[in-house]
Amino acid sequence: MIILDTDVVIEILDRRSEKGDEALQRIRQSEEDVAITAINLHEILYGLQKFERPVKEAMLLPTLNCTGRDAALSSKIELEEEKTGKPICRADAMIAAITINNGANLFTLDSKHFSPLRSLGLKLFT
Repeated sequence: MIILDTDVVIEILDRRSEKGDEALQRIRQSEEDVAITAINLHEILYGLQKFERPVKEAMLLPTLNCTGRDAALSSKIELEEEKTGKPICRADAMIAAITINNGANLFTLDSKHFSPLRSLGLKLFT
């Protein structure tokens, strides 16, 4: 399974985005199931509503909820990153935890930001 990060969905929704076209092509070639997390859905809907854009398309993606198990892991991720002196925002820690606990790969355009989490079990879609 591939979890799409918010930045990837934004590019895909922007019909004029070459990055979005490339992302769609990579997803189709993988032939894997695709989903987003409830955290990503919040970020996407917030942005669409803020800029008065239609929200229907974002609601079509399968969405994984955050469980107690995900909350426990995300808190550990957040603390570990703080200890390294490179804090991560809570939403990203939660997205990473949901991805890890579902045995999925995270598709993000910000791999530099998420790469340090590989040591904690995060797999990135490449």
